[in-house]
Amino acid sequence: MTPPPIPRVPWTSVVLLAALGAGTVRAGRRLRAVPVLPAAPPSAAGVPRAAGWRLLTARGVEADAATFLAACAHAEREGLRVLDLLPADLAAERALGLMRLVDPVRYRRDRLGEGRGAGFAVLAAEEVLARAGVDPDGPRPGPAELLALTRRLKEYAAGATGLAIAPALSCGAPREATGPARAAELRAQGLPPGALAAAQLAGLALLAGVVVRQGRWGAAAAGLYWLQPYLALGGPGSPLRPADLARATAARPVRSLGAALRTAAAARRGQGEEQDSGRAAAGYRADLAAGTDRFFEVRRPDCPWCGSGRLAVRIRVPDLLQGKPGRFTLERCEDCGHVFQNPRLSPEGLEFYYRDFYDGRGGEGAGTVFGRLGAAYRGRAEMLRAHVGGSGPESWLDVGTGHGHFCNAAREVWPRTRFDGLDMGDGVLEAERRGWVETGYLGQFPEFSSKLAGRYEVVSMYHYLEHTRDPLAELDAAAAVLAPGGYLTIEVPDPESRMAGLLGPAWLPWFQPQHQHLVPAANLREALADRGFTVLTEEHGAAHQGNDFFGAVALTASRLAPDPDRPWGPPATPRARALAGAVRVAALPCFAGAAVLDALRSVAARVTDGGNAYRILARKDLP
Repeated sequence: MTPPPIPRVPWTSVVLLAALGAGTVRAGRRLRAVPVLPAAPPSAAGVPRAAGWRLLTARGVEADAATFLAACAHAEREGLRVLDLLPADLAAERALGLMRLVDPVRYRRDRLGEGRGAGFAVLAAEEVLARAGVDPDGPRPGPAELLALTRRLKEYAAGATGLAIAPALSCGAPREATGPARAAELRAQGLPPGALAAAQLAGLALLAGVVVRQGRWGAAAAGLYWLQPYLALGGPGSPLRPADLARATAARPVRSLGAALRTAAAARRGQGEEQDSGRAAAGYRADLAAGTDRFFEVRRPDCPWCGSGRLAVRIRVPDLLQGKPGRFTLERCEDCGHVFQNPRLSPEGLEFYYRDFYDGRGGEGAGTVFGRLGAAYRGRAEMLRAHVGGSGPESWLDVGTGHGHFCNAAREVWPRTRFDGLDMGDGVLEAERRGWVETGYLGQFPEFSSKLAGRYEVVSMYHYLEHTRDPLAELDAAAAVLAPGGYLTIEVPDPESRMAGLLGPAWLPWFQPQHQHLVPAANLREALADRGFTVLTEEHGAAHQGNDFFGAVALTASRLAPDPDRPWGPPATPRARALAGAVRVAALPCFAGAAVLDALRSVAARVTDGGNAYRILARKDLP
């Protein structure tokens, strides 16, 4: 007797159903976690105090006095300094989009999370507006401008920003967002409109495909997508009542397709204009007119760490990070293993190659990357837990702090510690204005060693030493700044990582031309001992950064097709744009595979304590 055939499982439809179902449940759960303001302000203590608060609304949006006072009362009760107000009739797709981005339960606690809102009304403390340089009496912003403002204000109220639904607040007359308007709103939130539009179109195409090819299962997946706005927002317990809920549900596929096409077209039109308007091409052309030789010093014949003359070339690479002209050599000392840039960049070269990376053209992208490393920052701060008792260290200086992301996140671990920061870039002054550091020192660390002598209980250098021209001088400065018995914590890339050999020039931690020294752990331990430190802990797996394969794909794609709009490159041509687009599309499955490999590699690194970086915690010996 022939056994009955095993039915084929339409896995694509099953996965889509699971993903859409989970997304629908998540959106509804998150929406119900957003606080709802009372219709009238509480009157137990008389009229709520409104002094010191300002309510900023988008053009065409009006808020009554009761809403303002209720928002002030809620903010003061919850200890908030910024509160984004969601209108009760918020459009369905906008509400779903916001709930995809924000988990209201975690939003306030996430000190590094980006500020999100609906783009209609924001309550802010006047002192926050003043620190952020915002004029509350200026012209009323549009939705995109208000979204950008909410994002900025959260940086100045990192642990004191929230969301609330205002029942009496209305969006005003319903209107369909045009392609340029939607693209502008996405950019204001730090989201790439072109990539999101492409993803939306790909998702709609996938749904259409499963409907045609997978019968009832495909139709069920498409139906769930169709009904998602009503299922997430239309239940009896929903605190929102979108004015367009019926229309948004009935016509969702058509409206989504139209919105994605308009956004994609607007993103394509706006890309060139935006880049052209912000270029510093003339300045770069002037810098490069005399060639790149002056960006390099004379090659040295010996190791800067041990003085040995036995050197060998480790790698030679171009600038894979930004695609600026030049070729860079890392040499390895055959005696001590120290890896260093040779010839190294001159001060003029450092200025040229750092420009538009952490600020300017690349500032927003760098800030986004650093803002997503909260778990790593907390892990670094936790390293002291076993050695510092009570409420933790009193004073902490983070050297190479950038915009102070580590200090901001570390306050969750050590809330009573005073965090100061030092950096060569103006970002440290912005960190002080934001309140992410108490005091920001602008300049070279060795220049401050005598001024700050013996002042700090902890000094940290996280992915800083590799950027410096003389890491031994930096260690001398740390020894001077620390009080006896104080702690020095360092994290750097590990040049002895196996992935360095496997991936060769595409290993991201080579990070040329910015990394000038890559120090083996044995060398750093010896240098610390020479300066009167005792190493307490050394971690490799815990310091691993899960970006080996993903970074290799990104660097390879950049090498094959550099950004055609880079101001230091030749004028963009249609052929260059087409090539860059084709490479990015072809790289997508490679990025997906790389993400999987990096996840597996991270697990292995933590189990074997062998990653692509290492941390050392050392104590300055008592005299």
